Amino acid sequence: MAMTLRLTPEDEQALALLAEADGASKQEATVRAIHEAASRRLRRDQVTALSAAARARYADLLDRLGR
Repeated sequence: MAMTLRLTPEDEQALALLAEADGASKQEATVRAIHEAASRRLRRDQVTALSAAARARYADLLDRLGR
């Protein structure tokens, strides 16, 4: 699937700098940035879920320790 990406001149410059720093094309840099953002979001969501589960599991202990 093809997609047109419209960037401001500032975003275009940032992408060009990112691509140059990575030694990649702007298309490759864009795809990498998308994958990295998705990976960070997934990890953050997993950590949030695990944290909530741990707080629920150890709520009594945490309450006692907080006193």
